[in-house]
Formats: sequence, structure tokens, C-alpha cells
Amino acid sequence: MPEQTFETMFAPWARLDKDQQKTLGGAARLRKVKAGTVLHNGGADCLGFILVRTGQLRAYFLSAEGREITLYRLFERDACLLAASCMMASIQFEVTIEAEKDSEVYIIPPETYKSVMGSCAAVANYTNDIMSTRLSEVMWLMEQVLFRSFDRRLAGFLVQESELEGTPLLKLTHEKIANHLGTAREVVTRMLRYFQEEGMVRLSRGTVELTDPARLRALQGAQNT
Repeated sequence: MPEQTFETMFAPWARLDKDQQKTLGGAARLRKVKAGTVLHNGGADCLGFILVRTGQLRAYFLSAEGREITLYRLFERDACLLAASCMMASIQFEVTIEAEKDSEVYIIPPETYKSVMGSCAAVANYTNDIMSTRLSEVMWLMEQVLFRSFDRRLAGFLVQESELEGTPLLKLTHEKIANHLGTAREVVTRMLRYFQEEGMVRLSRGTVELTDPARLRALQGAQNT
């Protein structure tokens, strides 16, 4: 398998002219980050355009009270512009981005990316597609929070995590699940205990094992009552 470089991973690359390729390719820096590293801290910085080479990132809101809620995840070849919101004067995002796993990311400074975006329709369209995708993900999240019961949201989260990790045994604390779902740890604990009583999960310290994924999937898709 050929090496994953910025040139092979940046979707509009072939539609750039030589000068634009030189500008973006020369500015792209590969950064290796450990799991738990915060790459972008809300409005406190303006990191730039992020393109994930390997690993997994998480974008989330952090309230003034310290409560978190995951907006979306970023995987290989996924791009994020919310860490460069300073280059979009009319849009401000207080989003935190951290590495969920050891990762490698390409980063382009916001000024450089903005200059090429302003002169290249392919990059401008690519940027709009990224922003539309992220907005759709945030709107989907709002729908889940507003209109789906918590048991369904939790069931869906557990199923998704199991599929991402490729195992029914999840190394997740109740606090971590609460951070993903934007709720209190006590709420998660009560619902997980209910799931355990119903035979859908098995709980132990720092882990949640899915013992009946089919029922969790069914619950995820059930109608609210």
C-alpha cells in the first residue's frame, strides 16, 4: 500500500495549479499526537486546517459548568475546519478537538489555507462540502438530544462504539460515556445498571461488555413512548 501523504489524501490536490500545490504542500506539517492531546481549545487558538492521516479525533463542546458533548469524530482522511474558524469572520465556534487515539494529522496554517481557497474554486467547493458535512452532523446530534429518549441514545452509542472498536468489550468509564452524550455520570450509571438487569450489558470497573447487541440495536431503533 502506497504511503499516505498530504498530496494523496487532500481531495482537490489534482485540481490545483503548480503554485497552489507548492503553497499547500510546503505549508502542510505532519504532527504526531498521543491519545488525550488537545489540538484545539475552543476560541483560545486558531490551529488551522486539519487532515487526519491516521488515528481518531473527537470534536466536542465544553460548557461553562464543565459538561461535554461529542459533536462528531474524525477518522483517516477526514478533514476539519472548525480549528480554523478564525479565518471565517462571520462564524465563531467554541469547539475543542482532541485525539481519542494516537494519531497523525496534517495541519495547514489558517492564513495559507485561506489564501489558496480564495484563488481556487476546487478548494472553495471542498471547504463548503466539509462545512456542510459537519453542520449536518451537528444538526443530527441536536435531533438526537431533543427528540430521542436517553435509553435509545445510550444504546446507539454502545453499538456504535462496539462497531468502531471491533469488540463487544468496551474500555469506557461511565464518566467518559457521559462526556460523549452530554449528560451527568449518574444518569449513565442508572441506565447502564438497567441495561445490565435486562441482560443487554455486563458491567465491571472501567468496562462495559455488550452481551446482547441485537437487543441494543432494537432499542436504538425503537419508537419513543
